[in-house]
Amino acid sequence: MDWAEKYRPRRLEDLVGNTTAIRRMAEWAQSWTRESKPLILYGKPGTGKTSSALALANQMNWEVVELNASDQRTKAVIEKIAGTSSMTRSLSGASRKLILLDEADNLQGTADRGGARAILDVIRNTRQPIILIANEMYELSPELRSRCEGVLFRALPARSIVPRLRHICSAECIECSEEVLKEIAVSAGGDMRAAITMLYASAAGKNRLTEDELYTSGKDGRATIFDLVSAIFGSPSGEKLLQISYEVDETPETVEQWIESNLHHLKNPDKIAQGYQFLSSADEYIGYTYRQQYYRLWRYATAMMVLGVSSTAEGRGLHARIMPPTRWKKMGTYKKQKSLRLGLFQKLSNTLHIPRHTIRDEYMSPLSMIVEHDPHLYAREFSLDADELNLFLQDRGLSQEVIKAIRKEEREAENEKKKKSEFFHGTMKKDKEKQEKSKTAERDVQSLSGSRDKEEDITPPKSQKTLFEGF
Repeated sequence: MDWAEKYRPRRLEDLVGNTTAIRRMAEWAQSWTRESKPLILYGKPGTGKTSSALALANQMNWEVVELNASDQRTKAVIEKIAGTSSMTRSLSGASRKLILLDEADNLQGTADRGGARAILDVIRNTRQPIILIANEMYELSPELRSRCEGVLFRALPARSIVPRLRHICSAECIECSEEVLKEIAVSAGGDMRAAITMLYASAAGKNRLTEDELYTSGKDGRATIFDLVSAIFGSPSGEKLLQISYEVDETPETVEQWIESNLHHLKNPDKIAQGYQFLSSADEYIGYTYRQQYYRLWRYATAMMVLGVSSTAEGRGLHARIMPPTRWKKMGTYKKQKSLRLGLFQKLSNTLHIPRHTIRDEYMSPLSMIVEHDPHLYAREFSLDADELNLFLQDRGLSQEVIKAIRKEEREAENEKKKKSEFFHGTMKKDKEKQEKSKTAERDVQSLSGSRDKEEDITPPKSQKTLFEGF
């Protein structure tokens, strides 16, 4: 069994580091009500986010309903699993259910279409606690972030990782020096899961572990794009910079976009202009590479952008958050708009029994005029949400206001229906009680009249004196 899973903490006090985050989780769980916001646990991988959520559930005697990235997380699946679970009680005897959505920042693409919106619906209507887990909180939609409470999990220092590795070695009867444990902890880069995996890979089939046997235990030797961008604005040597750039598992075109997106951190406009000149030259080499299919030119493009921008930054360091390429965000927005429009055309096609392409080419303008005339009526008639209604109105504020009013009317109607149902059942109960009382009274009367009849039927015998009184 994998040691990362075998030695996963079962209670909150068994977790290493991030005491503030764990305390906030415990306080949230102990005081949870239906008005409490869900939690978003975010931070680097291997810092204990999922383990802390599972430990919390175990400690609170909560049943866990989990959806992770390996599951299909479409709107239908989320509504079926998470939505149903959030509205019902546990059948296993647990006090509550914990709805756990792992890797929530990866809800994207065709496979998860509609999933983010379905999560918002689950949050609005839940009767059970919800925890979302993400590596990067700002990859989540602003609406989702506003409805949740963020809890940051920081990378673990090496000195906190060593005691856990020592405990595992003791439990597995493996002799390992303190220097080896420290080397593993440092190599893990704050990732407890990676450190345990390194130890497991190195110590497999051994009773004693030495420094010479750590060759299989290194964490993925590839540097990340964040490491490269930080190094470019820092002060490593040119040779070290190129080594990091070769370890990054990204194409030079992608690296160029990341560097471009963070050039604004240079305060001097002249330095920013110089940085763009280096990127422009690197872009020419990238173009030559694709036109001539001669990929050795990528090395020239990488050297030009990495070493050139590094000389412009002058080793002053990066004192701000590394931003992803802005064009990615724009492409994501366009993709979302396209998906939204296709979904709207399909919904209108099903309702009006008109082909999608006909609605798109001929009826969108007249439909927009009709919807603008009475948005409440048609938003309800076509079952539109705020984003779909905004495609007709082109006024996000009004669209949200209309949908909010419709949701309020639906809640009021639901409450009125519930009150009528309660009143009906109450009336039926009272009528039943009256009938029972009436039947009981009738039985009492019948019983009383029956006893009287019996008394009348029993005639006392005449005395002998009365029988012979006339003689």
